[in-house]
Amino acid sequence: MKKLPEITLAFWVMKIAATTLGETAGDLFAQTLKLGYFLTTIALFALFVGTLVVQLRSERYHPFHYWTVILSTSMAGTTIADFMNRDASEKYLAAGATSLGWGPQGLGLGYPAGAAILISLLLVIFAVWKASGLPFAIGEINTFRGEALFWSAILVSNTLGTSMGDFLSDSSGLGYAGGALLVTALLGVLLALKYVPAVSNVLLFWFAFVLTRPLGATAGDFLTKPSAKGGLALGTLGSSIVLLGVLFALMAYAHAKERRNRVAMLEPVALGGRHR
Repeated sequence: MKKLPEITLAFWVMKIAATTLGETAGDLFAQTLKLGYFLTTIALFALFVGTLVVQLRSERYHPFHYWTVILSTSMAGTTIADFMNRDASEKYLAAGATSLGWGPQGLGLGYPAGAAILISLLLVIFAVWKASGLPFAIGEINTFRGEALFWSAILVSNTLGTSMGDFLSDSSGLGYAGGALLVTALLGVLLALKYVPAVSNVLLFWFAFVLTRPLGATAGDFLTKPSAKGGLALGTLGSSIVLLGVLFALMAYAHAKERRNRVAMLEPVALGGRHR
């Protein structure tokens, strides 16, 4: 039975909402609540594993299960990327702060090295996936092994997207709004390429999936960062609560739509049995 959603406009709206919430919620735990990247990464990775187990045990597509895993990969990806790329230098800490939570403050690899590691890891996952002979198209993934490969790629791609978004926000000179506009423009190019027959829709899906994460990262930073840095200064807590409400409303809509679809599919079967 189908375990993953159809790729529609609603899917991409929910993906952007989930990744933006992943950015604000990850920063809420690691920075605002001062738990630090190390402890927050451990906690959010455990949350990802828990939500993934529920998703893998499900026998059919359940919007709440699926989008909870997407959200958990977005939150975990935020702090994993921050832990890889950042350190305890003044550049990454609030004014006057010398530490952030318990444990290592970060590996300090920097955005280029962190991105190179994540791209390499993502390519390894895709190589294993290709060698397995299992389909890449999301609508054709219906085995445990295929779904495990899919979620591994999702976690790494969301972490990579966070690194890309942070680079655009912090180091590219574009700022939060400029970075978000650049990613939006690139997504527009991918949308145009969808109508080119020679371009693989599966390839476009994965490029778009990776790019929606830096869009969420830059949008999340734009919402939460101080006005002096080009943000709206709405705070991580308030932004996360609003985004969580939006995401739950969208999940409720997707759940109601899925129930209607199942009823519509079962009605002909019931009528056929009644006629016999």
